[in-house]
Amino acid sequence: MALYEIETNAHIMVGWANTQEEAEHAAQENYPEDEILRVTRRPRDMWVISKRLLGIEGHTEPCDMARECLFRASGDKVHAIRLYMRDTGADLHEAQLAIETNMSVGW
Repeated sequence: MALYEIETNAHIMVGWANTQEEAEHAAQENYPEDEILRVTRRPRDMWVISKRLLGIEGHTEPCDMARECLFRASGDKVHAIRLYMRDTGADLHEAQLAIETNMSVGW
C-alpha cells in the first residue's frame, strides 16, 4: 500500500490505498460533495506537518472541543474556527491556534 495525498476544493486528505483510483474512491466516498483537484502518491511512508510553520511551539495536547469543531465542520478549517469561537467565546487568534494545533496532531 502507498500513502496518497488527495486535495479537493475543500480538504487535503492523506490515506493508504493500493492504487490512485482507490485513493480517489475513498475521498469521494467520504466527501462526495468535494471536487478532486489533485492526487499525489507520497514518496515516503509518512505525512509531516511542520509545527513551526504553523506557529506552534512546545508540547501541545489534543483539545476535544477543537476536534469536535473540526468534525462538525467536516475538516473545513475556517468553519471549524468559527464554530470554536462560537462554542467557547475565544477570539479569532485563540480559535485559529486551537484548530490548527489540533489539525497538526491529527484529529
